[in-house]
Amino acid sequence: MIGIEELEAAADRIAGHVVRTPTVTSPGLSTLLGAPVTVKLELLQRTGSFKARGVVSKLLTLTGDERAAGVVAVSGGNHGVAVAEMSAVLGVRATVVMPRSARPRSVEIARAAGADVQLTPTVDDAFALMERLQATGLTPLHPFADPVVIAGQGTVGLELAADAGELTDVVVSIGGGGLIAGVAAALRAKRPGVRVWSVETTGADAMSQALAHGGPVPVAVDSRIPTLGAPSVSPLTYAMVRELVDEVLVVPEAQAFAGVRELAEHAKVWAEPAAGCLVPAARRVLAKTGEGTRLGLVVCGGNVSVDEVTAYMGQGVS
Repeated sequence: MIGIEELEAAADRIAGHVVRTPTVTSPGLSTLLGAPVTVKLELLQRTGSFKARGVVSKLLTLTGDERAAGVVAVSGGNHGVAVAEMSAVLGVRATVVMPRSARPRSVEIARAAGADVQLTPTVDDAFALMERLQATGLTPLHPFADPVVIAGQGTVGLELAADAGELTDVVVSIGGGGLIAGVAAALRAKRPGVRVWSVETTGADAMSQALAHGGPVPVAVDSRIPTLGAPSVSPLTYAMVRELVDEVLVVPEAQAFAGVRELAEHAKVWAEPAAGCLVPAARRVLAKTGEGTRLGLVVCGGNVSVDEVTAYMGQGVS
């Protein structure tokens, strides 16, 4: 488990390198959902998502030899962009392995930042290539299996706990589980009475399947949301979610796409489907908790093009 000491050390380490993103009430979402809603706007973070926190947390712990040799990361988009851009800022060589399903824009941004981007047919192939490159001397910068990275992501929860008003429930989306693990650890330490919920989409439900099987299992990723598709959660994120999270919800992809539209129309934020799934999940939470609920939503990222959002809105159904 990652405790408050690790989270606070990560917060001290990354201060000045990342943005303390706004935590604000959302009148539009509050009206839409019929309950007070506070949003943590991580889409305003450097590189467009929360991923910069964990990446910087790890990069700043590297030795001189590790920095010189470089790092290697696997990503469907946001993690790779963060590794590429923040490595460039900190003067570390970066190799980013992406499946061909990754958004072309993410590949373009990572390459423009100076990373060596290598594409593979599938996500499983990407992780296999990362292991081979690690064997050549590169330091792995795993998106959700590294305690230092998870602690960095958990600084989102520290800021939410400090900056939000009274909350009863917080909802966080899951890919491999790094964000929810870190946020849940922070909230359990700082606001132990708050219920913590996480949400996945159908076709990208590695955590739900892990919980059903009693541990991480390989899953066949079948998702049109590239930033959520992890082939398996890590033993650490599984253990932390099992211990700290009240429930993992699974919503249909179409509802996540509809959530993108609802976030744009009611919260006035330009979010990706990994954040869009928060809206249908919030409805599920409210149906379970009833009156008196005060929601906090972690809007995890906004790396999405105009064309993609238009396409999502056409696919989404309420």
